[in-house]
Amino acid sequence: MKLIYKRIEKDSSGSVRLVPEHPEDMWHVYNLIQKSDQLEASTIRGVKSESSTGSVSTDRVRIKLTISIEDMFFDVQAGALRINGRNIAENKFVGVGQYHTLDLEMNQAFTLIKPEWDFISLQRIDNACDITRQADVAAVTMQEGLAVICLVTQYMTVVRQRIEVPIPRKRRGSTTNYEKAVERFYEQIYRSIKQHVDFDIIKVVILGSPGFLRDQFFDYMLAQAVKSDDKVIMGNKAKFLRVHTSSGHKGALEEVMRDPQIKARLVDTKSAQDAKALDSFYQMLNNDPDRAFYGYSDVRKAADNGAIGTLMVTDELFRAADIPTRRKYISLVEDSKAANADVLVFSSLHVSGEQLSQLTGVAAILNFPLIIESDTEEEDDGK
Repeated sequence: MKLIYKRIEKDSSGSVRLVPEHPEDMWHVYNLIQKSDQLEASTIRGVKSESSTGSVSTDRVRIKLTISIEDMFFDVQAGALRINGRNIAENKFVGVGQYHTLDLEMNQAFTLIKPEWDFISLQRIDNACDITRQADVAAVTMQEGLAVICLVTQYMTVVRQRIEVPIPRKRRGSTTNYEKAVERFYEQIYRSIKQHVDFDIIKVVILGSPGFLRDQFFDYMLAQAVKSDDKVIMGNKAKFLRVHTSSGHKGALEEVMRDPQIKARLVDTKSAQDAKALDSFYQMLNNDPDRAFYGYSDVRKAADNGAIGTLMVTDELFRAADIPTRRKYISLVEDSKAANADVLVFSSLHVSGEQLSQLTGVAAILNFPLIIESDTEEEDDGK
C-alpha cells in the first residue's frame, strides 16, 4: 500500500489518501472502512445523452465521486472491493443523494475521510504501508486425491486452488489405473505450483501431508523439472519444506505453523508470531488456567487488574457496525498497551485468526494468576 498523504486533526477527524498496490491491500482497506465514512474515488458511469435528432446514446465516462458509505462487499478470492453509498458532492453527472457503487481497484488512488481515526485504523495503515511486512509463504497441503494450494500472508490465508482427483484402489495383480491416477494428481499439483507461486517473492513453500505423500510428490516434481528442464523449480528446490500434517485440508495449516521447522524458517513473520502466541495460550489454558482468559468480560477484568501479558484479538471485532462495541475493543487494546502488554491483532482470514474466533475473538495470557467470578452470560456478549 502506498500512502500519498495523511491529514489527521487534533479531534482525530481527517482524511487519508492511499493507493492499493497488492491484492492484500484490499483486505486492509476493507478493515479501514466503516459505515458513514466518506470515500472519494474515480469511477466509470454510464451517461445518457440525446442528440438533436432525438436519438439517445449512452457514453461511459470517468468521474470523481464522494459517497457516504452505507454498505460494502469484499471478495476474498478475487481481491475485489465494492462500496455502495449516496453521493454527497455536487457533480455534473450524479446528483446529490443518488446511490452509486464504487469498485476500488489496485493502483487507483482513493481518499478515505473519517470523523474519528482511532488507534487501530492508524496502526493498520502503518502496517499496510511497511514494505517489510509483505507475504512470502506458500503452502500445499495434500492427502491422496486432495490438495489445497494456499498463499499465506501475515493477514490472510488465501486458497488459490483446490485439486480433487479420484484415486482408485490398488487391485491385486494390477496397479496401472492407480498409478495413472496418482500421476495425474501429482501433475495437477505441479502445474498449480507453477501457476500460483512467484518464486521471486516466496521464500518458503510448505509441503504438508500424512504419511509419505509429500516426499513422493517432491520426488515426482524434481524428476519432472529435470525432464522438462524447468530451471525455476530446480533453482528453488531448497525453498521447499516438507512437514507432517494430519490431513490435506486447509485447516491442517494450523498444525504446520506450530511445527518447529516452520517456526525456525518463519521466525520473523507475523503469521509465525501469532501461531506461537496462540499455541502458548492453549498450553497455558491446560497447565495454568488462571493465567489464560478468553471472552471480553473476563479479559476486560484482567486488563483492569493490570494482569495482561499478551492480548490477542481478531480484526473482525473492530469491524463491528455497532460503534460502542467497536470502541470497547479499541479501549481494551489501548489500555493493555498502556500497561505494557504485547497486543496481537489476528486476521480473521488467517488460520490462527479462525482459531481465535472460536474463542470469541479475544483472549489473553496473564503475567500472574487471577481468580475472578466469570459471568455466565458473557460469551453471548463477547463478540
